Amino acid sequence: MSGPLRLYNTLTRSKEVFEPIDPATVRLYVCGPTVYDFAHIGNARPVIVFDVLFRLLRNIYGADHVLYVRNITDVDDKINARAAADYPGLSLNEAISIVTRETERQFHEDVAALGCLPPTFEPKATEHIGEMRALIERLVARGFAYVASDNILFSPAAMGRLQPAPRYGAFARRSLDEMLAGARVDVAPYKRDPMDFVLWKPSKPGEPGWPSPCGVVPLGRPGWHIECSAMAMAKLLTPFGGGLAGADAAKNIFDIHGGGVDLVFPHHENEIAQSCCALGTPRMANYWMHNGFLQVEGDKMSKSLGNFVTIRELLYSDVFGRRSWSGESLRLAMLRAHYRQPIDWTVEALEESEKTLDRWYDAVGDVEAGGTIADDVMEALKDDLNSHAAITAIHRMTHPGGGALSNAPAIKASANLLGLLSTSKSERDRSALKSASLDAARINALLAERTAARARKDWRESDRLRDELTALGVALKDTKDGDTTWELRR
Repeated sequence: MSGPLRLYNTLTRSKEVFEPIDPATVRLYVCGPTVYDFAHIGNARPVIVFDVLFRLLRNIYGADHVLYVRNITDVDDKINARAAADYPGLSLNEAISIVTRETERQFHEDVAALGCLPPTFEPKATEHIGEMRALIERLVARGFAYVASDNILFSPAAMGRLQPAPRYGAFARRSLDEMLAGARVDVAPYKRDPMDFVLWKPSKPGEPGWPSPCGVVPLGRPGWHIECSAMAMAKLLTPFGGGLAGADAAKNIFDIHGGGVDLVFPHHENEIAQSCCALGTPRMANYWMHNGFLQVEGDKMSKSLGNFVTIRELLYSDVFGRRSWSGESLRLAMLRAHYRQPIDWTVEALEESEKTLDRWYDAVGDVEAGGTIADDVMEALKDDLNSHAAITAIHRMTHPGGGALSNAPAIKASANLLGLLSTSKSERDRSALKSASLDAARINALLAERTAARARKDWRESDRLRDELTALGVALKDTKDGDTTWELRR
């Protein structure tokens, strides 16, 4: 039998046995997307990682006993800028509505293609302005925030009056100088201290705005950090003492908070500060988990380097030297490395993932789901989501000498826990053929061009067209009679 679930806790910088506050309702919050543009492959990593955690927790505690919250940030300066640029003929609010609605739809389609389950709750920031206002007013009333020039700011220096007091910067383990540099703080004359951060700010003319807290006259909008604190409280604390209204501090803590390592400071540091001060708790969540960075072919992903790739481009466009990649291939490539380690996103890894999936699907065929998860797979995932070790264990099960045929139900169940082998081999083959048929006209046109090039002995053009067809995932077969046939390359 596998041992207890152990998770690396950023809060303590150590691996700990996971002990939920209430095993009947395990609570997980993960920072979700800001909906202003297509999600890139770096955004895909936390979505996949915490989907695996969600699946594992459901397996251990029961599907009805895990609450997974992943928010949607739909009020933000980047959204405003994108809306104004894309729809200059509309009012800003109308343009924002279009951008956020379309981007959210695209995000849902993309993560579904990656095999991710929908979270239990997916709150939008604009739907929880009331909770944000209440949280801000509580912070001001308790002396941890103040009003200045129509802004409302949180004061980390005031945290000393909270007992026991978490030191600001302790979570990220940064000094004051490091925090000032890392936060790229705005210098503003109305701030009492350079480290004070915005909870609420006045809206500019034409921007989205809501009645401000604390009697501030202008319409305003929340800062980024307060959004996540309020949405986490709204969805995870209300059943446990009423969140803001709860008298028992222990009821105002939830189990796990997750996100990318880039969010440790300032976002998660600020979430902890404002949440603890508002609710009088020593911590916001008991366990904090963060996935590592992602590079593309050894370089940091950036538009200036030309290696900025979205999930949608990988799924549907001609990138990385071929027409498209399956969502399962992207997911498996992402899970080959341990979630806390940096990952190098390469064509080689994607190709190897496709070959691996071919082998696994051959091993399970059309077996139905419902087998027992292999102990070594479960053991690996219980060891801080060691997906690399879990994949290695499935490799052993699908090896020709590993009794793959008799192990098929266990292979299927084990891979399902990782969100893989989600269909049957027959259905996968039909989907591949259907995908190929969508490009049949283009393929046949290129094939006709190549045949003409061969007829006039233009071998350079013939080879170029063969390479283009190969990039589309097509395998060519030249016959002795000079004819050419093609099939989908797997």
